[in-house]
Amino acid sequence: MHQVMSATRGRRRKAGGAPLRVRRAAPADLAQVIDIDQRATGLAKPQYWAGILRRYGRGGARRRFLVAESGARILGYIVGEVRDWEFGSPPCGWIFGIGVRPEEREAGVASAMLAAIAAAFRRLGVTTVRTLIARDNRLVLSFFRSQGMMAAPVIPLEKEIG
Repeated sequence: MHQVMSATRGRRRKAGGAPLRVRRAAPADLAQVIDIDQRATGLAKPQYWAGILRRYGRGGARRRFLVAESGARILGYIVGEVRDWEFGSPPCGWIFGIGVRPEEREAGVASAMLAAIAAAFRRLGVTTVRTLIARDNRLVLSFFRSQGMMAAPVIPLEKEIG
């Protein structure tokens, strides 16, 4: 799936710059994805991202690892999949990873990636997209809320076991 999208929300991309394109991630993108994630989390996770690429980069119709690029520069990534009947819920799309270069935020990059992955899920008959975020991650919470996402009818629970 290759989809060209322009940034229309928030700050506009610089005039004359290469158009924003959302596509499946490729092995050559991994170093830039790792850098974007490391800038956000403070941790380099090359083995984790190699595994994500292996499972989701070419992972068939139900799995997606997409990147947004402008020219040869990766501006962001999004990862998700369709999951069936988890916790009694009908099939829905799950987003479990998203990141954008800090200098590219509010330029429509994340919106374009979310639209692309949602379109892929919709083609599979899915009508709902969900995600989980940390309570203190106001940046990501604000983004998803700006896209119309709200509290889901599930409550995440956890227990320390180690």
